[in-house]
Amino acid sequence: MKFLTTISALLGLAAASPLDPEPPLKRATQALQQVTGFGTNPSNTKMYIYVPATLAASPPIIVAIHYCTGTANGYYSGSPYAQLADQKGFIVIYPESPYSGTCWDVSSKSALSHDGGGDSNSIANMVTYALDKYQGDATKVFVTGSSSGAMMTNVMAATYPEMFAAGIAYSGVAAGCFMSASNAVDGWNNSCATGQSTATAAKWASVVTDMYPGYNGTRPKMQIYHGSADTTLAPRNYNETIKQWVGVFGYDENAPVTTQANSPQNGYTTYTYGDHLVGIYAQGVGHTVPIRGADDMKFFGL
Repeated sequence: MKFLTTISALLGLAAASPLDPEPPLKRATQALQQVTGFGTNPSNTKMYIYVPATLAASPPIIVAIHYCTGTANGYYSGSPYAQLADQKGFIVIYPESPYSGTCWDVSSKSALSHDGGGDSNSIANMVTYALDKYQGDATKVFVTGSSSGAMMTNVMAATYPEMFAAGIAYSGVAAGCFMSASNAVDGWNNSCATGQSTATAAKWASVVTDMYPGYNGTRPKMQIYHGSADTTLAPRNYNETIKQWVGVFGYDENAPVTTQANSPQNGYTTYTYGDHLVGIYAQGVGHTVPIRGADDMKFFGL
């Protein structure tokens, strides 16, 4: 990846013309169900789950995390994961934020700590519940989200690396970028949102490792999407997120293994740093980059 030297002045949600657009969403065959007794829920996050009519043996699980102002039902209806679950037999967990405005807490010490008692802790307990109830495959648990949900995707990968095999973040920020000096829960960090929170790859990596001190196991592979015309979470946040995971995995931030122009569609560029990190930068796309469900399935190995 070549790091951005300017922030595009383009505004709005105009996307590049696709070469291979996603098919239109079909109605999911089953209803979304709320689960109220999934275990310890320190932040009062709501749990919703989609279980397809035909469930795979030892089903994989995808955690799909909504954006600010979103809901579990809205993300269930507006993202392709339930329909893909019908095809492939996996389970989808849709957490719902407990806060006014329904952003996620990615700012407090509790949320940014393994078993710290924040949103991340509640979401992890949802996964544990689903694995037990449905005899899920613990080696095939994945996390993804858009905007605030993408921020939480990076946080989940940092705070519960042993739980997830892979994560895909659509238009988020680096884990810990919204960290609040006052320990505010569900706080807004304007410096991060506007792309002013920058650090070295090593520093960003230490932010991740500090969320789960002493952890030396495997970490989920990551795929990071961001648009060049994002005026909500500045494009610079793409660079910082890539630097964070480059630092975690020991890759060279200035030397991707491959660079593919117009991939996966016209105007997008895909940078592969190694088998655990892929960045996809979408020229002319605002906030947020549209979900690419079929490509997500490939990245997750489903």
